[in-house]
Amino acid sequence: MFGVHRRDGVLVAVILLGCVVLNDRVYGSPGPLVLQVALAAPLVWRRHAPFTVFCVVAGAALVQWFADVQTLTDVALLVALYTVAARSAWRYALAAGVVLEAGVLLAAARWAAPADRFLNSAAFLTAVVVAVAVTGVNTRIRQERAVRLEHERDQRERLAVAEERGRIAREMHDIVTHNLSVMVALADAAVFAQRYSPERAEVAMRQISGTGRQALTDMRRSLGVLRADEPDASRHPAPGLAELEPLAARTRAAGLSVRLSLEGDVSAVPAAAQLTVYRLVQEALTNTFKHTPSGTRAAVRVRCSGDAVTVEVVDDGPAARVPGPPSDGHGLVGMRERAAAYGGTLEAGPRDGGGWRVATRLTLTTTGVTGGLGMARTAGPGLDGAGETGGPETPGAAGPGPGVAAGKGAV
Repeated sequence: MFGVHRRDGVLVAVILLGCVVLNDRVYGSPGPLVLQVALAAPLVWRRHAPFTVFCVVAGAALVQWFADVQTLTDVALLVALYTVAARSAWRYALAAGVVLEAGVLLAAARWAAPADRFLNSAAFLTAVVVAVAVTGVNTRIRQERAVRLEHERDQRERLAVAEERGRIAREMHDIVTHNLSVMVALADAAVFAQRYSPERAEVAMRQISGTGRQALTDMRRSLGVLRADEPDASRHPAPGLAELEPLAARTRAAGLSVRLSLEGDVSAVPAAAQLTVYRLVQEALTNTFKHTPSGTRAAVRVRCSGDAVTVEVVDDGPAARVPGPPSDGHGLVGMRERAAAYGGTLEAGPRDGGGWRVATRLTLTTTGVTGGLGMARTAGPGLDGAGETGGPETPGAAGPGPGVAAGKGAV
């Protein structure tokens, strides 16, 4: 019915052979072989049914007591008790201990008279029973703890894998969506301009090439950490605040007029937080590019301080976004996850007076991040009055942007 563990078979053989030899030396006779087999043989199934095996061995020991036969094979009772304590619930271990203690008292009363020998034998055998039971319980506790730790380790590994997959998905979404949107717009513009302005078409094609190379670099950097044989991964540092101007320039070249304002000490912002800011701005500009008509203008404002970074991206497009292609959901969801990692709450929605606003505040202090501080709900300064890098335009003001064209899709 149950498979016999090889070690248990060896254990039973050792107990039988050893006790037969020792019985002959201690008691002058090997003792009844049938009784000794009845005491030791059930141990081969001790791993499958610990308490049942203990009961069978205890029954054989009770027959031995009634038969007034002394044998060292009674050590099988201790092995059975240890197995119950190590493999069964507390109530079974307690019941087995009580039964064996009763057997100890019966054995001491019959074979350890007079009274002084009875007390000594009972105390000694009780100590042995307690020690075996405690050892079994400790073994079970260690095994349960090992199983729990292994389960927690596996769970942490699964969570780490899921988190890494989410990070890669966000990175790939931001890289692919933004760069492909820019490349498609530049390609359309190059097709339009090749007949009337070949030189501008050439400029657009070169910008497509540069944007593609930038996308490949970003993808190689993001995926290179997954491959030990990727030698170029370390040569492609993560984009940060210094790359916001090239990002704005590529977006302008695709036709979306962008003004960039970067305030504060950039060096005080950790590299990981700079990457978060870069991705937030990139995704916000991509959404503006995809969901607003030609001629829309955007402004990016990043303010750095010692303990926080405030990011705001606004545009003068319609409050109702132009429907775009179906999304896989990594856009705003990914932006919210990035902001939440630094205790921020993303605000994204129409702003008073028209246009769209995306804003958040990233907390750089450990307390702010672990405490999950929300983003400051005070409205940041709008497009007006911000120091600018790039074109001089402001949404609502006249004049084209400084890119290849004044509007998306035209050169």
